[in-house]
Amino acid sequence: MLKKLIFVFATLPIFALAQRTVKGKFPNTDDFKFAFLYQVTTQTSKFVNNAEIKEDGTFTFTLDKNQPTGTYRIVYNQPQDQYNFDFLYNNEDIELTYDFDNGLTFIKSEENKLWNSYNKSIQLVGNSLNNFYMKGENNEEDFNKIIQILQNTQTEFEKAAEGKMALNFITASKPYIPSKYVDAQTFSELAKADYFKHINFSNPVLQNSNFLIEATLNYIYNFIHQEQINASYITNIDTAVNAIGNNPEVKKVILEVLYYQFSYENIESVANHIAITYLLDIAKADNDTELYNDLIYFKNASIGNKGYDFDIVIYDEEGKATVKKMHDLDEAENYLIVFWSTTCSHCLEEIPQLLEYVKTINPEQLKVIAIALDEDRYRWKEMIKKYPEFYHVFGEGKWDNPIGDNYNVKATPSYFVLDKNKVIIKKPYDFEAFKDYFSEIKAIKSKD
Repeated sequence: MLKKLIFVFATLPIFALAQRTVKGKFPNTDDFKFAFLYQVTTQTSKFVNNAEIKEDGTFTFTLDKNQPTGTYRIVYNQPQDQYNFDFLYNNEDIELTYDFDNGLTFIKSEENKLWNSYNKSIQLVGNSLNNFYMKGENNEEDFNKIIQILQNTQTEFEKAAEGKMALNFITASKPYIPSKYVDAQTFSELAKADYFKHINFSNPVLQNSNFLIEATLNYIYNFIHQEQINASYITNIDTAVNAIGNNPEVKKVILEVLYYQFSYENIESVANHIAITYLLDIAKADNDTELYNDLIYFKNASIGNKGYDFDIVIYDEEGKATVKKMHDLDEAENYLIVFWSTTCSHCLEEIPQLLEYVKTINPEQLKVIAIALDEDRYRWKEMIKKYPEFYHVFGEGKWDNPIGDNYNVKATPSYFVLDKNKVIIKKPYDFEAFKDYFSEIKAIKSKD
């Protein structure tokens, strides 16, 4: 989670640019064998070329003279979303170096040197202003000196970037510049109100880059109230969507990034707000079934929702089978649904531990429903003989199973605690997390 900043700029990853030749070097990179070049577009990235990384870490891309200008991305390892960097291309040769300690350095490229220098310079002034407020200073003369440097820096870089692609990013990154002294709280409020004034979401140069995504993320994560973080996120998202305006492709891309970010962080209220308020309608209009299902499954499996219903075959002491709906079960105060697999090593470690723990719990307090996302029914039948205390369901199809889908299961084992009404009340990360959670419930019940 990003910490709240007093002084926020839309400073974004450093970009580089290419015309006919892009030369680079990775110092001390025995692990990198190939570099891949992509052109960044609004919705995706288009593969352009690949180059071998030589023993000395150098590589060269040769581009056609008609190669479009814009933002480009070099991918140098897997996973691609982690091992990459972006740069600007505006019909000039580029030379660069990249390493994990110093990041991206441009040896040759006016566009990228300018954009790089702007980010560093504007951030230095921002740090000065942050330090001014952090020290509790209120000297107007000192404040005005910092603001004047800020104004001059912005003006000088805009002038230097005239006629260059970098100007699009520099003007869009313009920070809030007050006309007179204001305290830290007021500055933060005014900076927030000013944030999107210089960002044109209709600008195709910005659209075909990560700028708009990064700028939006900066706004949403930085301008928050610590006492009401999730509510702040939602308010900021709504403000950002309003700023995006009538740019449907951009809106969908940014909202998808935001949705998957918050769903990955398991901040359900925010992720579901994005889905219900915006993305579900967009997915329907675009006939994007995959996105629509992702949204529905996550929403349905969120805490506070009633768990998806399914059939359970229950055998009595004589071996007679009865089919019951999970929602119709009425034998415990809580139910634990655990998704596992006979081929999952973590499952085979945790399920026996779960059994031993369950034996210490009053059966009226908890009933376990074990759903095996699997393909080998015979192996499953043999293994469940070890766990007669559980209800068992064979989730045929493994990852293509409706029960697993509707509980948004992405990995095994996965745990869901339901109350007696079958409402999801907890989603423990693993067995130990479940044990800690349910031990608290046991302690409360014992006091009662």
